[in-house]
Amino acid sequence: MFMEDKIYRRLVIKTYHIDRVQLRDRFSIEGKKLGINLEKIDKIISNTSYIKEIEVAIIEPNQHDRWTNSIMDLIPIATKVLGKLGEGTTHTITGAYVLLTGVDEKGNQVAEFGSSEGVLKDQMHLNKAGTPSDKDYIISFNVTLKEGAGTNRMAILETHKACDAFIQEIREKLKKVDSKSYTEKHIFNDKQRINGKKVAIIKQVAGQGAMYDNQILPKEPSGFSGGRSIIDLGNAPMILTPNEYRDGALRAMT
Repeated sequence: MFMEDKIYRRLVIKTYHIDRVQLRDRFSIEGKKLGINLEKIDKIISNTSYIKEIEVAIIEPNQHDRWTNSIMDLIPIATKVLGKLGEGTTHTITGAYVLLTGVDEKGNQVAEFGSSEGVLKDQMHLNKAGTPSDKDYIISFNVTLKEGAGTNRMAILETHKACDAFIQEIREKLKKVDSKSYTEKHIFNDKQRINGKKVAIIKQVAGQGAMYDNQILPKEPSGFSGGRSIIDLGNAPMILTPNEYRDGALRAMT
């Protein structure tokens, strides 16, 4: 006897392509142009205990022959417009990503099991799943920590929080773009195939300390705020729906 699939959750992801990133007097998304503003950087630093300096730079397409401090994360820019993580509507930017890097004031690279400082084109494999293409913009968010803080777990968490606060300024503009002006639209359903096989995917993630950590279920896709550390959860097994995983429920911090 044939039975229809049962749909539990529906996730709509709309992409908005960016072909130009520039410094402006305010954060903005106008057509395919993203404007970023640096005036709030000092305020972000003032709310921290371990951060001495933050430098934001725009890396244009094919301009990757440049020095980078140790890479802490590469973060897509996406935001919830309707519903919670794993369902509803998400807006996400293509063509621009945020690169979080770190060093302390004495030049010690922020790293736990080996650092990745060097020439960017040699340290990051472009045009791969999870990395920008050589035609994408990269917004470099480089954090200088106070001496010796590069292996301090609280300093690392603070660094991710500061970067997330910066990205949130972009997310707030992304929430308000014309919902009909998307570049692409994708619809994903969490469903039970009544007559199908039962499939589970097991993913082992890091949870030891400092950068060797993962955040789960933040408020925003691939965000930090509101997330819980795998370490703080006791490295216990967690169950995610396919759409939660697809919507950025897991934030790798290695």
